[in-house]
Amino acid sequence: MNIRISSAMTEKAVREDLNVIIIGAGAAGLYAGLSLRKLGISFQILEASDVYGGRLAPLYDFADFQIDLGAQWLHGKNSLLGDIIKQHSIPIKADDSREYFWFRNAITKKPPFNFDIFEDDDLPDLSYTDFARKQGLNADYDGIIEYLAGDLGASASQLSVYHNNREFEEWTSGETNYKFEDTFFDVIDKHVASTIKDAITLNTAALRFDYSKDDVIITDDSGRTHRADKVIITSPVTVLRSGDMEFIPKLPAEKISVFSKLGMEAAIKIYLRFSERFYHETTLGGKVCAAYIDERYGKKGDDNVLLAYLMGEQAEKLMALGNDNKMTQAILKELDRMYDGKASRHFEAARIKNWTAHPWIRGGYSYSTCGMGNARQVAAKPVSGKLYFAGEAMNTKGHHQSVHGAMESGLRAVVEIVGEVQG
Repeated sequence: MNIRISSAMTEKAVREDLNVIIIGAGAAGLYAGLSLRKLGISFQILEASDVYGGRLAPLYDFADFQIDLGAQWLHGKNSLLGDIIKQHSIPIKADDSREYFWFRNAITKKPPFNFDIFEDDDLPDLSYTDFARKQGLNADYDGIIEYLAGDLGASASQLSVYHNNREFEEWTSGETNYKFEDTFFDVIDKHVASTIKDAITLNTAALRFDYSKDDVIITDDSGRTHRADKVIITSPVTVLRSGDMEFIPKLPAEKISVFSKLGMEAAIKIYLRFSERFYHETTLGGKVCAAYIDERYGKKGDDNVLLAYLMGEQAEKLMALGNDNKMTQAILKELDRMYDGKASRHFEAARIKNWTAHPWIRGGYSYSTCGMGNARQVAAKPVSGKLYFAGEAMNTKGHHQSVHGAMESGLRAVVEIVGEVQG
C-alpha cells in the first residue's frame, strides 16, 4: 500500500471549518490524527480507556529490559512505519531466532512436516485443521498446526487456508521480522503520538453516533455530546460487532453482517521470569501453549524472560481456569514436561496480559475466516460520506494484523475524507 500525503493535498486540503473526530487512540487513530495535523485539519481523538496506544502497551518493571505487552514485531520495513524508522535511525534487529518443535513428547530441531503445504496455490476454503487432516496430518500434529494458525491470530479450526493466502498475496512490506531494542509502544509514542497528545481525550467511550443530519453527533458514556463533520472509527472488529455502539440510522445491513466474517479471537501473553535460562529461543507445538518465545532475544538485558503466546481456543481454555495463578501453573506444568522439571525449579515471577479482557479491544488481531469473501472491503467502506472505518482489520491491501497496516488504514481514511471534500 503506497498511500502518502501528496503536495497537492497539503497545498489546499479542505475547507477551514472542517472538523473530524477519531474514535480510538491506537496506531490507526494516532496516525490518522498525525496526518490530519499535517494537512491543517481540525480533529479530536476520543479514547475509551485511560491510556493511548490500543494494542500497543509497554511493560517496564518486570525485567531489566523493556517488554511489549502488545504488538512487538515489525513485519518488514517497506511501509509508513518503515519510513519513520529510516528517518529517525531507530535501531532494530532482525529476528533470526532458531525454532525448535515439541512433537510426540520430544523437542526436535526439524519441523515435523513441510509448512509450505499451507501456502500452495489453489488451496480449498477449508480451515487449517480440516486441511491438515486431508493432508494426512493426525492429532499428533495439532500443536504445530495451532502454532501456525496462532501466529496469524486464529484457532486452527477457524483460519481459512484459501482466504489467508489470498489476502497475503498483496503483502508488500517485506518478509523479515524485526524487534526493537526498547518497545514498539515507545517508537509510536515518540514519533507519532508525541505531536498530537493535545488532541487526545482519554476515558471517553463513544457509544452513540447520530449521522442522520448534516453533521454527526456523538454521545459518550458520560452523556456528553461531540459534533463532527466526519468521523473515523478505529475500534477493533470485536467491538464493532458487539452492538455496544449505536448508530442512527443503523449501519447498512451488509456492513453489519461482514463484521462477523472478520475473525478476531482471544489473546493472552504470559511473561515468565526464571533464575536460569533452560529453554530454547523458540519452542513451538505445545498443547497448552503453541508458542514459547525467548523475550530477551534482541534486547539489552540479563534477565531470563520467556513469553507464552496464546491465541484463539488455547487462550480460551487457559482463561477458563479462572485466575492468573492457575493459568501460570498450567504453563509451568507444560514447560516442566518439555524441560525435565526445570521450569518450576527456576520460576521467579509471572505477568499476564489478557487482551480478551480489555473492554475496548477483546482479543488479538483480525484473521481470514472460511467463507469471508470480500468482507474486509465491505467493512472498510465509508458510510454516507460521514463515517470512515480504519484499524488493522480494515486494511484491504494485505497488511491487516500489523501496526503498519493499522497506520495505513488511518491514512487511507484521511485521504478518503480529503478526496470527498475537495472533489
